[in-house]
Amino acid sequence: MSNTNTYLDQVVRQQERLEADLRSKRVAPAQAAAGGPPSPRDRSRAAIAEGAGQQPTPNAVEVRVTGFGRWKTVLVPPNAFVVHTRRGKAEPLHVGLGVSFRYNPATDSYLVVPGAMQTILINAYCICRELQGVLVQAYVQWIIQDFSTAYRRLDFGDAEDPMRVVNLQLKEQAEAAIKDKVSTLGVADVLSDKQPIIEELTSRLRAVAEGSGGADEGLGLRIVTVQIKEAVVSSSRLWENLQKPYRSEQGRIARLAELGAEDAVAERELTGQRQRETQRIGSERELADLRAQRAAHEFDREAAEALRRSQREQEDARALADLQDATNRHALALERQLAAEEAEIGRLRIEREAELTRLTAEAELLLAAARARAAHERALLDVERERLRADIANAQSAENLQAQLIDRLPEIVAKLPKPAELRSVTIGGTDGTTVAGLIAELSTVVNALRSGH
Repeated sequence: MSNTNTYLDQVVRQQERLEADLRSKRVAPAQAAAGGPPSPRDRSRAAIAEGAGQQPTPNAVEVRVTGFGRWKTVLVPPNAFVVHTRRGKAEPLHVGLGVSFRYNPATDSYLVVPGAMQTILINAYCICRELQGVLVQAYVQWIIQDFSTAYRRLDFGDAEDPMRVVNLQLKEQAEAAIKDKVSTLGVADVLSDKQPIIEELTSRLRAVAEGSGGADEGLGLRIVTVQIKEAVVSSSRLWENLQKPYRSEQGRIARLAELGAEDAVAERELTGQRQRETQRIGSERELADLRAQRAAHEFDREAAEALRRSQREQEDARALADLQDATNRHALALERQLAAEEAEIGRLRIEREAELTRLTAEAELLLAAARARAAHERALLDVERERLRADIANAQSAENLQAQLIDRLPEIVAKLPKPAELRSVTIGGTDGTTVAGLIAELSTVVNALRSGH
């Protein structure tokens, strides 16, 4: 980062330029011998010859010199001051505004100065009380009030612009006054109220140009007006910071205005909505009245219909009650008749049950007698069957019995239990040829088996 002081370098360059500007551009010796300032054509030719390429400034006074030799006449415009001196004379021969005179180049000399109001533009780079850079742009307008004093104390000898040096001197004094005043003020004071700077600059320039009174007559000039055009903060960041409160306040005001407008719009909308709601409520009320009338009409019609239905229902209920009463009476008569019939049926049932009991007893007696006769007959039959069997068995031969016994032996053996011990029974002691003998032998076998078991 460079350690050079930019502000100091700028001040030094401005000082060097000021010193160069304060040096008057005198008239060339050949032109002085000719007896007057060069004409615009001569100045243009000289500038082109020197390679400057600059046109004459508009502050140069256009004078016309007529005649020849020692009998010349200088014609001065009416808005220009002129002073005419002659060799050997202590006082000028002519001093005034727009004075033309005879001119002898050998003994005379003259100076022509514009009499119009001059305007000085000032750009003062100042340091305020907070040590912040502020650029103050101003302008000063002045005129020559007393030329007889001004030409003695001021330098109007620049061939191209007689007012240049004077303007530079006044400009430097004005910049110094502005910087002195701004150094005692704050940034906000400089930006908000420029009247103290104007008053300070006016008082200082008038003290220099017009004099402070008494023996001091000043420079013969008069300050017409002093104005501050603009004051600009050099630092963009500081300028933004200074603007932030105002911008914030304006933003707040704008926001409040927006809120007010929104409130007004909302209120208007609410008013419109209220009117629409009122109209809607009125319409709904009218519709409700119409509906109520229609409902009342329908209710009257329904009530009449309900009354008619009620009367019809009462009549129907009365008829139904009469019918039910008749039905109940008929049902009661039927129930009485049914009860009589049921009593008769009960009596008949009792009689039938008694008859049935009697018949059942008689049947049971008859059945018992029949069963007794059947049992007697069956016993007789059994006795007869046994007798027949005995007769048949007695009539069978021994060989036939043995053959039947042999045929049934496997069946008898299969039904006999397994013997725990072996016993031998001798069959043959009796007469096996007869049935009695065979039965005796079989009895002996069966008893042996039983005892072994």
